[in-house]
Amino acid sequence: MPYIKVTALSHSGLVRDHNEDSLVAGPWTLCGTVTENPQTLVFPLGTPLVVAVADGIGGQPAGEVASALTVRQLASFGPSLDSEEAVRDALDLCNHAVYAAAGRDPELNTMGTTVAGAVLLAESLMVFNVGDSRVFDATRDGLRQVSVDDSPPLPPGRRTTSLVTQALGGAHRFSAITPHVTTAPLSAGDRYLVCTDGLTDPVPEEALGDVLRVHGDGRAAFELWKAAIEAGGPDNITLALIGIGE
Repeated sequence: MPYIKVTALSHSGLVRDHNEDSLVAGPWTLCGTVTENPQTLVFPLGTPLVVAVADGIGGQPAGEVASALTVRQLASFGPSLDSEEAVRDALDLCNHAVYAAAGRDPELNTMGTTVAGAVLLAESLMVFNVGDSRVFDATRDGLRQVSVDDSPPLPPGRRTTSLVTQALGGAHRFSAITPHVTTAPLSAGDRYLVCTDGLTDPVPEEALGDVLRVHGDGRAAFELWKAAIEAGGPDNITLALIGIGE
């Protein structure tokens, strides 16, 4: 019987004093906590299953609240996410929920979060994102980014930026979003990496691909985290490895 294996890890890194990242895998959420040991969950392939990370916007209040609210909303929507339209509608509702929560509490004003992930169906996968958290197709030849960064153009020679051009929440007044959603076929042996920029900013894509070529499942998740830590761990690190087996 085909199945989905999700191996996840979330860590504050070496610089931040707390973790503003959150993660969802099916009905399971991980919000603002630290898991140095990767957690592995197995789900049947068929009913829509959402796997996503959310990265609270740094430098603004309550990023951990915005990211946790987003993944919990996605967990509740999960089984109904059977089309690209349903995914876009769910992300719009998450955006409204973040603004509504910020409007009820002055301490949460301008809180926001990025989000990136995938919804796995019986024979296809829908990739989605708002912001600069990423989704990669981990092929045998290396990583291929399948999400779309909402970031301004980078000057020559610069690989990263902390700026985003859209997010869920993050402003004084409501701002609508245009989620990126695409669909691809899914088959046994496929592998995807979903992660926040706490992994991709300090660790070049080629190095991430090297880790995934050598290791599988929990060891791969640990080695990816270790690479970010050895690169200075400048930000929260959250990742989920998705594998299709049978």
